[in-house]
Amino acid sequence: MRTAQIQRDTAETKIALTLNLDGTGESRVETGCGFLDHMLTLFAAHSRFDLILTCRGDVQVDDHHTVEDIGICLGQAFAQALGEKRGIVRYGSMLLPMDETLVLCAADCSGRSFLVWDVTLPAAKIGSFDTELGREFFLAFVRASGVTLHLRQLTGTNTHHILEACFKAFARALGQAVSADPRLGDRIPSTKGVL
Repeated sequence: MRTAQIQRDTAETKIALTLNLDGTGESRVETGCGFLDHMLTLFAAHSRFDLILTCRGDVQVDDHHTVEDIGICLGQAFAQALGEKRGIVRYGSMLLPMDETLVLCAADCSGRSFLVWDVTLPAAKIGSFDTELGREFFLAFVRASGVTLHLRQLTGTNTHHILEACFKAFARALGQAVSADPRLGDRIPSTKGVL
């Protein structure tokens, strides 16, 4: 089983995270940020990764540290659970519709961190959640995971739908990328022999 556990304690957040890439999409998520709980529950369900996550953050300031640090921890857990990346498909992509919204996500488990964020969010907030933190989450994830990630909004006017489509497409693309390639066997999916 490809699993990882991360514990991160700072002056701003205290995070415990367990990730199982070979799960069924079960999750228990308590971040202190309702919208992020919703997004990470969807992420687990659509990636089929099992995720257990608790965070006690300085949300009395705002959600920034909580969102960013969870992105870091999830990225670290993803990289740790994936290991040498032997036998995986490596690439994943998803074109995900959600009502009026259409989002493209493409991922490469390359070992090279890069984010392309071509997403326009019409509203500054969803409830109390600052929508600009969506990009901060994905940026923190790619920096910690070594994943190249492209997120592009093709259509969409509802900010909740747009961010939800981003998280669902991200989940589906990663689930595909880490799946086993039966023709590859135990080899690393790169002509360089290392990722």
